Amino acid sequence: MGNPLPETASEDTRVSEHQALRTLLTSLLHWRENDHAFRLTALTVFAWAGGAAVTSLILGSPFLLPGFSSPSLHLILETADACVAVLVVYLLIGRFLRDRGLRNLLLAQGLAMLPLGGFVLRFLSDAVLPDSGFVEVWLPLAVRQIGAILIVVAALLPQHLARRMVSRPAAALGWTTLLIVVLMVAGLFWIFRDSLPSQRNGGFLADGLASGHPLYTLSLAFSGACFLVASIAFATRALRIRDHLLFWLGPACALAGFARINYLLFPAETPDWLHTGDLLRTGFYVLLLIGAAKEIQRYWGARAYEAVLADRRRVARELHDGVIQELAFIRSESHALPDAAPAKEQIIRSTDRALDEARAALIALEQAGDEELGLVIYSAAREAAQRFGVELEVDLDDSIEAEPAQQHALARITREAISNAARHGHARHVRVRMFQDGARRTLVISDDGDGFDISIASERRGGYGLISMRERAHALPGDFAIASEPSRGSVVTVTW
Repeated sequence: MGNPLPETASEDTRVSEHQALRTLLTSLLHWRENDHAFRLTALTVFAWAGGAAVTSLILGSPFLLPGFSSPSLHLILETADACVAVLVVYLLIGRFLRDRGLRNLLLAQGLAMLPLGGFVLRFLSDAVLPDSGFVEVWLPLAVRQIGAILIVVAALLPQHLARRMVSRPAAALGWTTLLIVVLMVAGLFWIFRDSLPSQRNGGFLADGLASGHPLYTLSLAFSGACFLVASIAFATRALRIRDHLLFWLGPACALAGFARINYLLFPAETPDWLHTGDLLRTGFYVLLLIGAAKEIQRYWGARAYEAVLADRRRVARELHDGVIQELAFIRSESHALPDAAPAKEQIIRSTDRALDEARAALIALEQAGDEELGLVIYSAAREAAQRFGVELEVDLDDSIEAEPAQQHALARITREAISNAARHGHARHVRVRMFQDGARRTLVISDDGDGFDISIASERRGGYGLISMRERAHALPGDFAIASEPSRGSVVTVTW
């Protein structure tokens, strides 16, 4: 005689291993939900640590120099930085034209000031006023200072102000005001140019921080503080708002802040020096370029998604105006058949099921795919309950999430369970519950209908509704169970 115990134990072991694997996969999915915060925090901390490490190495090592003379490489980096800045400003203006948000406007203005205060004014200095320390040192410093202030204001802007709509005339007025401010600053510096030492005539930067001009020192320190504060503010904001550009602005502003600190601690002997501050500043623009690439990728992804939604809506209209109308006509004509016709009830039931499937496909096509699971379940249950005239009670945990394919399967199971309860069980009341116990999520649909004998139903081959619900539940992946007794209603349970 064979002993059944080892086989039962082996089956229990397989079930426990299956549950353990599913729990592990669920934990990994929950970890992925927090992956955004983890990557953002790690990247911002790494940028701060990298900027501090570069500064400390130059300060603590007598063998490392803060820079060397390389006019060509310096010009290449400034040109590349300016090109990246123009690209990012262009993207920010595009975002502003779409949402008219104040933060996007301020960011575009602030980032536009950075290349203006660097590459553009440097070119103006070399081409128009080659011997002017005013154009070479003080005016670019002032313009970049304005840019740093605008960036930190955009970072610290409260969310209700950041989303405030700005009209196009107001935006044009803002750009005009910014240009007037720059011209006024240039005029003030030009008036007092004789009292300000130049970089070429006097060499006040050559002897280090102690001999630096107080205004120059204060400006660099203030702009560095602005960028470091903006780094923390952008990183904090990006934790709550999943914005690709804000994600990269946090670590980028950290590098920009340490670049200003390096300019302050290790003044360049000539404007053509390739400085550690230049390398950190280029790192700032590299991170901005990555953010811009992500922004462009998101934009084209959104365009493709909109095209898919438009095509789905078109198919939904064709389905509603074609197949569903024809099925409804067949159903109405079937009722005109004589009651003695042997196929009358079978035709009506088949037509009802085809209508249910068509309407379910129509709802799935009309859904955008980014709704909450609770709303999807509630919509499916309400639609089915209204169609069959049953009273509906729902108790759904809105914090439970699921992928779009899982949402569709759970909605179909809900709709099928209510349909069976109303048509076959003559139920008057249906209750839909969804709750979470640890990593396990459960959907329960119970009714007060006539119920049925499960053993008899499982032997029949016509129970396609039960088979369909079970297959959809297993594909989640999940478990499916149904409990029912004659005259005591039914309970459908899906756990995933």
